[in-house]
Amino acid sequence: MINQVLEALKNRRSIRKYKTEQIKDEELNAVLEAGTYAPTGMGTQSPLMVVVQDKGTIARLSKMNAAFTADPDGDPFYGAPTVVIVLADSTNRNGFADGCLVMGNLMNAAYSIGLGSCWINRAREMFDTAEGREMLRGWGVEDKYVGVGSCILGYTDCPHPEAKPRKEGYVIRT
Repeated sequence: MINQVLEALKNRRSIRKYKTEQIKDEELNAVLEAGTYAPTGMGTQSPLMVVVQDKGTIARLSKMNAAFTADPDGDPFYGAPTVVIVLADSTNRNGFADGCLVMGNLMNAAYSIGLGSCWINRAREMFDTAEGREMLRGWGVEDKYVGVGSCILGYTDCPHPEAKPRKEGYVIRT
């Protein structure tokens, strides 16, 4: 018998089209709380999350991110009204892995309450630039933090994508 958590893990998909309507604070808070409960090496809770809902700041982040893609004029945030930037403590040997677990919790929690989400790469590149470092300092983030990923959140404006078949040999038992 599969429980609700396992079912959600199987059914969550990356969403790449969002309604413009902002998510509710209680939904955002639930997703963020799930992020704070992600496992971290030695329980250090080393990652940070920066929540951005301001349209102008999201547009700036989108442009910064797009600069590292094949389509520098595109919107790698797909119109999502909320972006949660996950940062890792570069002085913590488990910091990046800890941040990846936070990203996973954010996306799975979002799906479980009816929100769409997607992991957007290139956060490390974005925040390694002078502009990115300046943004982090403006948010009060210490220089030791590096980008892990941007978790976009919003109400889905597309049909739920189907899962691709699982590849052969995904699991090796010894």
